Amino acid sequence: MANKYLLGLDIGSSSVKASLVNVDSGKCVASAFYPEKEAPIMALKAGWAEQNPQMWWDNTKLAVKKVMTDAQVISEDVVAVGISYQMHGLVCIDKKLQVLRPAIIWCDSRAVSYGERAFRDLGEGCCLKHLLNSPGNFTAAKLAWVKENEPDIYHKIYRIMLPGDYIAMRLSGQVNTTVSGLSEGMFWDFKKNRLAQFLLDYYGFDTSLIPDIVPTFGHQSEVSAEAAVELGLKANTPITYRAGDQPNNALSLNVMNPGEIAATAGTSGVVYGVSDEINYDPKSRVNTFAHVNHLMKSKGKEAKDDTRLGILLCINGTGILNSWIHQHITPQVNYDEMNVMASLVPIGSEGLSVLPFGNGAERVLQNREVGCSIHGLNFNKHTEAHLIRAAQEGIVFSFCYGMEIMQQMGMDIKKIHAGRANMFKSPLFRDTLASVSGAVIDVYKTDGADGAAKGAGMGVGIYKDSHEAFASLENFAHIEPDVVQQAEYQSAYGRWKETLEHAIK
Repeated sequence: MANKYLLGLDIGSSSVKASLVNVDSGKCVASAFYPEKEAPIMALKAGWAEQNPQMWWDNTKLAVKKVMTDAQVISEDVVAVGISYQMHGLVCIDKKLQVLRPAIIWCDSRAVSYGERAFRDLGEGCCLKHLLNSPGNFTAAKLAWVKENEPDIYHKIYRIMLPGDYIAMRLSGQVNTTVSGLSEGMFWDFKKNRLAQFLLDYYGFDTSLIPDIVPTFGHQSEVSAEAAVELGLKANTPITYRAGDQPNNALSLNVMNPGEIAATAGTSGVVYGVSDEINYDPKSRVNTFAHVNHLMKSKGKEAKDDTRLGILLCINGTGILNSWIHQHITPQVNYDEMNVMASLVPIGSEGLSVLPFGNGAERVLQNREVGCSIHGLNFNKHTEAHLIRAAQEGIVFSFCYGMEIMQQMGMDIKKIHAGRANMFKSPLFRDTLASVSGAVIDVYKTDGADGAAKGAGMGVGIYKDSHEAFASLENFAHIEPDVVQQAEYQSAYGRWKETLEHAIK
């Protein structure tokens, strides 16, 4: 019997990645990404960020053809497609399903004032109770900007979509979305479990702009005959999973249940935890969205729809600080050598502290832009190695600062799952995070495209649940908190917090 495969697509702002996963082994047999250099982002004005959705589709076609060729897989052997995508974007299409303007993507900040105004006018309590967030700079606020500033385009809009919805449309010719996607755009009312009609009314949006809702896992649509020719797939191949990149990253690490945490630490850092309580941070320093398994029926005698929310903490200044130090302070050594240098410095960097917030306003600091700063520098004692360690400690401490907010919301953080990438390659970073947070860390070899493929397998019914889908996950490292030196770590974190609190007064 021929091998069968699952196709996962990860639609990022820098590239599109495709992975083919063998159904039986659960292993990725081929992956590819395009473009090989970072995809362009258009910024016609300061704070703007746009991309042409056609570019995502063109790169999708290239990546899919490459993995099919590399793995020598024929179209009949691909049994389902799953999609992960950059969150919070806005794609506008007309009745002919043609894109009306470039997509306004996640890092575009033009709509901040539209969200803030809605937060004031509708009432902070109302927004937090129903949306679990401030309307902020999410998709709904971006659409409000288009409505006011580009009325000719707005009146031609047939449907609005997220980036993943657009790729699904190009694959199938059908326009639909998910509850998880609607929640990330601020279009979902958690209190009433339906579209946030009060927000649509406030902005003057017609409900018809919102696509039909399909399940996150399950039959969403099928690959059209036209797309099948373009990608080298079989017509009618089912599309059975779709989620934003952070919920999908959590799925990729099998983070599905209350108290479980997924973390990433690339240019920016994310801690994403699952909760079974409809809750929010009163200061809106973290965001709450529907997780991939929100309202999926539990199994057993008393089957019910389970609440599963993803609480997302984002720190803009994480890996970018480490790379800045490498580029400007220690260009003569590589990252592994930097880690060795830092490991020779005592915990707490002998009084040196770094606030890592040099990559724009931080939501965890209530949108303050405090900048990156170095504190306690002693010219007679501190070296490059101290700065490297203090920077890594500062990144960890910023994670822990945000995790304390999540704990205040009722999360019991005992275990952190992470992919083997970026800062999580650093033993010092991992040890510090485990010892300060008190959580066990498991590091796995996986990525978003692999996770989307496994999600497709769950959606088509090949895997009965996430445990079966991710049974083949490779555990690269298991880190326990250092109970002997935990007091030293906590002392360093306490000093760092005092420095931060003084800076944000």
